[in-house]
Amino acid sequence: MLLAFNKPYGHLSQFTPESGSPWRTLADFDLPPKVYALGRLDADSEGLLLVSDEAGLNTRLLDPAHQHQREYWVQVERIPTDAALKQLARGVTIGGYRTQPCTVRRLEPAPDLPPRDPPVRFRKNVPDYWLALTLTEGKNRQVRRMTAAVGHPTLRLLRVAIGRFQLGDLAPGTWRELNRTEREQVFG
Repeated sequence: MLLAFNKPYGHLSQFTPESGSPWRTLADFDLPPKVYALGRLDADSEGLLLVSDEAGLNTRLLDPAHQHQREYWVQVERIPTDAALKQLARGVTIGGYRTQPCTVRRLEPAPDLPPRDPPVRFRKNVPDYWLALTLTEGKNRQVRRMTAAVGHPTLRLLRVAIGRFQLGDLAPGTWRELNRTEREQVFG
């Protein structure tokens, strides 16, 4: 079985708690037994997380040779210039690693999303802006590190698509099983 889950903020992409961690786990969501997360979203990230009980799907989805696209909506501090967006698209150096080129576009108008709990911090004198980034790789905290590298720290991050499958209107904290057509949208 392959499930789409809308992971809310504040939860790890695993079922076992980490010692001393303030973050909650997937055990809070009445998922079927013997499933595991395909890939990860950090506890402070939200959105589409695939969950399965099928061996081999993790490799099929995450192996860089397969070039699976993942789209993220990113709320950043300040309004990025065209030069900053071009720099993101070409790839940036983070921790001695040069990221692969990606697709970057402005989200205008800003997406209409459910509020986050806790809310994103608001700064009266610092505007925020929404971008969409589509990547084919997934290093640790990559999107956050990329936006910071061009001077626009991430305030909120949601994964909204994997392959051609989109999160759509699946509410935070809920899940559903994918049908055959949707599975093909994920794996191509």
